[in-house]
Amino acid sequence: MAAVGCTAFVQTAGNNGASSAPVLRGAQQAHAVPGDASRSSVASISMLSLGAAGAALLSKRAKGSKVTAGNTGKFSPGYNTLPEWEKPKNGFEGLVGDQPPLGFWDPAGYAKDGNVENFKRRREVELKHGRVAMFATIGYIVPEYFKFDGYCAPSQDLKFADIPNGLKALSVVPAAGWAQILAFAGFIELSVNKPTGEPGNYGKGYLSLGTLGLGSSIQDPEVRVKKLAIEISNGRLAMFAIIGMFFQDGLTGSAWGDWALFTASPLRAFENELGVQAPVGFWDPAGFTADGNAENFARRRQTELKHGRISMLATMGYITPEITGKLPGYLSPSAGLKFADIPNGLAAISKVPAAGWAQMVAYGAFCELSQDQSAGTPAAAGDFGFKVLTSSDPAEKTKKLAAELANGRLAMMAIIGMFFQDGLTGSAWGDWALYTASPLRAFENELGVQAPVGFWDPAGFTADGNAENFARRRQTELKHGRISMLATMGYITPEITGKLPGYLSPSAGLKFADIPNGLAAISKVPAAGWAQMVAYGAFCELSQDQSAGTPAAAGDFGFKVLTSSDPAEKTKSLVCFSKM
Repeated sequence: MAAVGCTAFVQTAGNNGASSAPVLRGAQQAHAVPGDASRSSVASISMLSLGAAGAALLSKRAKGSKVTAGNTGKFSPGYNTLPEWEKPKNGFEGLVGDQPPLGFWDPAGYAKDGNVENFKRRREVELKHGRVAMFATIGYIVPEYFKFDGYCAPSQDLKFADIPNGLKALSVVPAAGWAQILAFAGFIELSVNKPTGEPGNYGKGYLSLGTLGLGSSIQDPEVRVKKLAIEISNGRLAMFAIIGMFFQDGLTGSAWGDWALFTASPLRAFENELGVQAPVGFWDPAGFTADGNAENFARRRQTELKHGRISMLATMGYITPEITGKLPGYLSPSAGLKFADIPNGLAAISKVPAAGWAQMVAYGAFCELSQDQSAGTPAAAGDFGFKVLTSSDPAEKTKKLAAELANGRLAMMAIIGMFFQDGLTGSAWGDWALYTASPLRAFENELGVQAPVGFWDPAGFTADGNAENFARRRQTELKHGRISMLATMGYITPEITGKLPGYLSPSAGLKFADIPNGLAAISKVPAAGWAQMVAYGAFCELSQDQSAGTPAAAGDFGFKVLTSSDPAEKTKSLVCFSKM
């Protein structure tokens, strides 16, 4: 059934006796050669007469020969058995379906073995599935706008209008109807469409209209290749589309996937709860609510509220002493400890007396245990009777509760960030200058630390703080950079200024002008030339002491053309040189 919409590509019979070389699908038209008796014989078969088209005679040669459609070849120009496929040079790249942006995309490696027959079989299956999917996708869409009048099954008093769209139709269409559909598909597959050697081509002309006498194959090879590429692309898209339609139909009971109908979704139980806010909506990447258990959701929401409230207080506890100062008087008169003596941030943990921590824990326990927080109680929903920030207006109250949740979530992220920067720097505000233990500080003033990225070491090579390793890597970086600058100039200069006159190798009669630019030069330069380059490189590398602490270890080999006696200017030159 899928093959009804195929395009034809059957070779025509020429008037002369000369044969032309076989070409790929969609290439210039090739003419068939009337075969002599020693090569093949032609067996004619008749095909069903359809409408005003009359009889279309199909001819097929013996095995290994070509196929013609009618004695005019009107329906299928230039068909061939694609002998170029027999020994693919680059796999199957360049065939129809190899399209941007992915090109020849075979992540599963089906075509890796280079087997032509397997490739052609899979391509034919792909085309059939694509054609079926295109019909099926249209079959989902059209009934939403139009259905036939009359009866689908008069004997069962079943009208077309009674057939629902989408998957629900499976249970409504009578068994006899499904039998007719299967029989028709089987007839098309087994009797009408005969293999021609080209995947998806059954010799029926463009859109299969050739069998009705209403059209023929596309004669322009470029247009034909374009149409075939469009067909396979649309088929691939349709396969994704129909699976998506099946999925949303199965979930929602609607061919268009109306989310409001997906009553079985476990997310629906919570999608209208407080905290479902733009831009992420109901966000549960860990799937905690996937079981739809309302009791578990309520318990987690209660926990979220408590953590958010504590985090808001903790965040304010970090900020307030830095801005407003600390309370006057004593935190612990018996210990002679003033509030002013308590440092801000994590450092306070070791300063507050044990009795102070006991008081805080006791107060927290009182707040936690003094009210019934069992399921269904106001406290279970976070309502502890503290009404300062509430409202008698339900809409305003909901807005404030949503704001509390959002602020609590932000505060949880904020307090963790404050703990982190306090732990690293010893300052509640995360003063980087205090982070003396950072391994990066050893190298943050080195050459190469420049705006906008500063000291950039995403791979963490300097994380160990080892100065010797850093110096060795910097030396390597300088050498690679210098070689790359020379190599880049070596690519550009011959293109602009031309090449040196005379001979590179008089003994070999090889002129500089004979050496191509770029990688092609590798095979042209004589072995003796490469030996000289390697020897010069080795001389530069070994002629000076490059051990740790020497000028050469820092990249200074005495080449003073780009240097300066002014230290600042010298540093600038070295920085610029390292950028080049």
